[in-house]
Formats: sequence, structure tokens, C-alpha cells
Amino acid sequence: MSRGWSKTGWVALWLAWAAARAVAADAPLPSPFERVTIEPTKTSIYIGTVAMTIPAFVRKDGGYEASYGAKVFPYFFYNEHGTMRIVFPDESLRKLTQGEVVEFSGRAQNSDGEERRIEGKATPDDGAGGLKGKIKVRVWVSKRVELIFNTTYRFEGR
Repeated sequence: MSRGWSKTGWVALWLAWAAARAVAADAPLPSPFERVTIEPTKTSIYIGTVAMTIPAFVRKDGGYEASYGAKVFPYFFYNEHGTMRIVFPDESLRKLTQGEVVEFSGRAQNSDGEERRIEGKATPDDGAGGLKGKIKVRVWVSKRVELIFNTTYRFEGR
């Protein structure tokens, strides 16, 4: 008589686990993930501030898209507006719903055609099912200058 599980038993257990993960990965996401709002935020720069406002991001092709506006005080001539896209696949949304921290990246383009690299991290609130939490976003305005914004996010349906 053998002790413990046989090799066949372990293989069957692993196959069942893999099948359950595959089914969960293919399950459609609930509608609250169609839009996400980011609270207005600001960051300090040398003798001034940059305030960023973004209307709700809308889910499109494995990511989120929105316009943005940045106001630079007191250097108003650096104010800008444009569009941005964040890559955020369904798997990242599933991780958020499980309470995991998720990193993301993307690109912004201002109205003059200048591109900005974006990287960030979303940290869900405990017990919120990933629907709200904190977000840290880094925006590179040049090779040497990056702006860091700390704010909150909240998912909402259409």
C-alpha cells in the first residue's frame, strides 16, 4: 500500500487546476470595468505645480483611452492638452479584483504631437474587489524630466 498521492493523482489535480484557471481567464469581465475615473491630481515642480485633469477613461482594445489637460503654475505657457492610452489587459483587471497590485504602461500625445511615456501602478483598496484604490502615475515629459502623480481611481459602468 502506497502512502500519499500517486503520480496519476497529482497529474489529475494539476490538470483540474489548469482547466479552472483557463475557464476563469476566459470569463467576461463585469460592466463596471468599462470606464474608470481618476481624481484630479497635482505634483510639485521647481517653483511651481502641475495639475492634471482627466475625464473618465473608456475601455477600448485591451486598454483605456482618455483626453487630458495639464496646467503648469506659474508657467502657464507650458500648459497642454492631448490624448492618452493605457495598456491594461483583461488579466490585469482580474488581478485587481483579487486584490493584487498591477503595473501598467502607456503613451500620451499632446496637441502639438509630442509623445509622453507613461508608467504606473494601481493598488486596490481592501475589500473593494478592485473597483477602487490608489494609483501612482509617472509621466516623462523629456528624457530627464518625469512627473509623479499620486491619486485614486474608481471603476464604473457605462
